[in-house]
Amino acid sequence: MSTQAPVYFTDENTLGLGKLLRRAGRDDVVYPGHDDLPEVPVGTLDLDWMPVIARRRLIVVTRDRRIRSRPAELRAYWEHGIRSVWIGAKQDLGPREQVELFLRHEERLQREITKRGAGPWALAMSPTGIRPLSLRQPDAGQGDA
Repeated sequence: MSTQAPVYFTDENTLGLGKLLRRAGRDDVVYPGHDDLPEVPVGTLDLDWMPVIARRRLIVVTRDRRIRSRPAELRAYWEHGIRSVWIGAKQDLGPREQVELFLRHEERLQREITKRGAGPWALAMSPTGIRPLSLRQPDAGQGDA
């Protein structure tokens, strides 16, 4: 694969996916602790990495179901224009299964990224395909619970 700027950020919930893709020669993926992403070491909290990833215009790849619904993270989606793909299935997928799923749907994912443009937006990737996820507007004055 030709050298290109990173496109995807796999968070700590999908760290294995990111590492396996890099080992396979992909240079378009970074993750917490990667040398190409020194400002996001392993253990960085979601609210701390979200603005960094948005500034770099990376697509978040995660398994964290609540990242787009917790009040503080939801505000960050809207404030920073986060673009994300949630990987899910009826059963928990290991890193190798996540890689297979990602590669199976990557062409469609690329079309969705182009179609949706700037964030915020969220997609779900499952064995059956890719579908949009709704991002509700954060409530003004809502707590961070």
